[in-house]
Amino acid sequence: MKRVLKRLDTVHQKLSTTIAAIDPNLFPQRPAENEWSVAEVIQHLCLVEKRMLSGLELALHAPPARVRLLKKLIPSRIVSVRFPRVKAPKAVEPLNPLPKEESLSSYNDVRARLKEFCIEHGRRQLSQTSLRHPFFGDIDGVTAVSMVAFHEQRHYKQIREILKKLGQPL
Repeated sequence: MKRVLKRLDTVHQKLSTTIAAIDPNLFPQRPAENEWSVAEVIQHLCLVEKRMLSGLELALHAPPARVRLLKKLIPSRIVSVRFPRVKAPKAVEPLNPLPKEESLSSYNDVRARLKEFCIEHGRRQLSQTSLRHPFFGDIDGVTAVSMVAFHEQRHYKQIREILKKLGQPL
């Protein structure tokens, strides 16, 4: 679990540092009509993490579950790949994102809650939970947390692409 939490911290730190340097007026700006702004990406990440955390909390109250071995062989890292583009499920599509400072604060809060949850329940308990991923089906709790870090990595790349299109130096 330490390795998964370290990955969460590493990716989140890179993303936070990048976001901190963005002009607040550029934060909500879309590079094109059909593309998300940095603000929308952050709101999406926050929504995904909140949804996953509540799914894990519910899964802990259910009887222990086992995810099939074949499912455990899917590498979590696949989530970080930006090709092919994947449409976000409706429940985690950004709507009316907050200003920069509020967005970051909200996102940092949900990340802190996720880490506390992981520390409190540990690898053994999380590996006995099962939740439904919109693209991979049933996954265990440890895999879900690992996928959060790789999902954030995917969107960190997207944010860098957005900033480049908007002419923001990286």
